[in-house]
Amino acid sequence: MARNKMKIALAPVLAMSLLAGCGGGNSGETSFKDTSGDTSPITFDFFSVDPSPNWNGMKDKVGKVLTEKTGVTLNGEFAVSGGQDKVSLMAASGDYPDIVSPKGELSKLVDAGAMVDLTDLIEQYAPNLKKLYGNYMDRLKYSNEDQGIYVLPTYYAVDQKYFDAGGGFGIQQRVLKELGYPEVRTLQDYENVLKAYKEKHPTIDGQPTIPLSLDADDWRIMITVTNPAFQATGAPDDGEYYIDPETYEASLHYKRPEEKEYFRWLNHMYAEGLLDQDSFVQKTDQYKSKIASGRVLGVIDQDWGYSDAENALKAAGKDEATYSHFPVTLSKDIKDHSFQDPGFVSGWGVGITTSNPDPVRTIKFFDYLASEEGQVLMNWGIEGEQYEVKDGKRVIPADIQDQKTNNAAVFQKETGIGLYTNMSGHYGDGVKDSTDNYYTTNFPEQIVAAYSDAEKETLKAYGATTWKDLFPSEDEFPVKPWGAAYNMPTPGDSDYNVIFQKTQDIIRKRIPEAILSSPEQFDAIYDGMIAELNKAGAEDMEKQYTELVQSRVQLWSGEESK
Repeated sequence: MARNKMKIALAPVLAMSLLAGCGGGNSGETSFKDTSGDTSPITFDFFSVDPSPNWNGMKDKVGKVLTEKTGVTLNGEFAVSGGQDKVSLMAASGDYPDIVSPKGELSKLVDAGAMVDLTDLIEQYAPNLKKLYGNYMDRLKYSNEDQGIYVLPTYYAVDQKYFDAGGGFGIQQRVLKELGYPEVRTLQDYENVLKAYKEKHPTIDGQPTIPLSLDADDWRIMITVTNPAFQATGAPDDGEYYIDPETYEASLHYKRPEEKEYFRWLNHMYAEGLLDQDSFVQKTDQYKSKIASGRVLGVIDQDWGYSDAENALKAAGKDEATYSHFPVTLSKDIKDHSFQDPGFVSGWGVGITTSNPDPVRTIKFFDYLASEEGQVLMNWGIEGEQYEVKDGKRVIPADIQDQKTNNAAVFQKETGIGLYTNMSGHYGDGVKDSTDNYYTTNFPEQIVAAYSDAEKETLKAYGATTWKDLFPSEDEFPVKPWGAAYNMPTPGDSDYNVIFQKTQDIIRKRIPEAILSSPEQFDAIYDGMIAELNKAGAEDMEKQYTELVQSRVQLWSGEESK
C-alpha cells in the first residue's frame, strides 16, 4: 500500500502572516490508501459557488463517459448567487463537501483546516496535471509562508490565447445596420447610437424601447455597473482595485478621477431617459427577460451574463437582436485593457476537503479530466456524435453547430459539453494536442463558424473577422506580474474582510444613488462616497492589499517587494 502525506492548513495564513513576519500554516500527516487503479462506482459531493443551470447530474453524454472511465459520479450543488454564506457556514461548522470550488472564499476553508494539500497527491498520482501545470507549479502555492497547494486553478486555462471578445459595450446588430454602421469608439459615440435608434423606434413589438439596461442584482453590479468604469478608463481588471504597475500599490479603483467621469456619464444617461430606470431594482431574471424580448438596444456586460437571453433570441429567429462587442472608452486617447495578459493566474479553483473519503480517487478523476482524452471529451464531445475527424482534423458538423449556436442551453444539458471545464485544470484556447488539433473549439475558424449571419454582417461592415479584432491586442500591453489581483486569497485573521465588506456596502449604496441623482447632486454624492470609504478604513485596507500584491509578485517571480 502506498502511503502519502496530507498536509492540512491549521493556522491563519497569507497576508497577515506576511505583514507580521510570522510563520504560516502547520501540517499534519495522514495515510492514504492507494486506490489509483480502482474504477468501481463512487460518488463524491461537489459544491461550487458558481451556478450551473444546465447541470444534469452527469446524465448527459459526456458525464456518462466520465463515469464509465473513472467510476466517479458527482453529486453536484451549485450556488445561485455567490455561495459566500454557504462557504462561511462550512468553515464554521466543519461540515464540508468532498470537493469544493470556493472561488474567492478559499481562505476561510484553509484557515478552518478544511483543505487537503494537493502537492504530494499531484506528484504521486497525477501525471497529466503535472504536465499541464509544469511551468506554473510555483503559482499554485498558497502563499510565501504556506506553500501548500489547496486548489487546482480552473478559472484560467493554461497557455490561454483569446481569439474573441465577449465583453465590452454591446449594441444590437439591427441598430448598427439601420444607422449605417457608425463609428463606436467613445462613450459619446455609444450614446449617440442608442439615442438615434430610440428616436426612430420608440417602441419595439408594442413595448417601450430600452436604450440601455444594467443588471445590478447582488454581485452582478460589479459586472455591468462598476467594472466597466475601469474598462472604459484604460485600466485592467483587478477586481475592486487599481494596481499601480510601477509600485504595485493598490487603491480602490473608484478613487481614480477618470472613473468619476464614467459614473457621471451614467448619471447623464439616466437624466436623459436613456438608462433603464429599473436597472438598480430589477432582478437578473427580469434583466434577461427584457433582453429576450428584443427591446434592449444596448448592454454593458459579459456575454455569459445574458447568454440565456441571447440564445432565446437566436432560437426565435431574431439573431439581428443579438449584440456586438465594442471597446468603448471615455475618449479616443484611452485604450481598453480587456486583453492585457495576466499570465497564468492561480487562486480560484477546485480542491479536496478533509471530509473526502478517497482523495486518491478524486485526484485521479481530476487527472483524467486533464488528460488529452479527457480534454477532448469535455470540449468536443464524442467522436461520431458531436464531432467528426476529416483529414486528421476535428470538425463539428453543420447540424451540430446549428444546435450549439441556436439552442445552446438544451445542447449543453444533453451533451455535457462545457459543463466540466471548471472541475479540473485545462488547456486554453489556441493550445494543440498530440494530433495537431486544438483542445478547445474556440479557435478562429470555429468561432467564425459559430457566428450568426447578423454577426458576420456586422463584423464585415467594420472590417473585422472576430469581435476581438476591434479591441487593442495583448501585444500592446506588458504582462501583469501580479496576474489578476481579484483572485488573491485575503487574510482571515485581520480586520481586512470586515473593512472590505463595509466598503462594498457603501459602494453598492452610493454608486446607484449617484447615478440616479440629479446632475447637480452628482459631485456631492460621489465625493461623499470617497470620504465615507476612507472613514470606514479603506486606506488601511488598501495598504494590506498592497502587501498582498507585492508578496504575490515575490512568490511568483522571486522579485523583491517594492
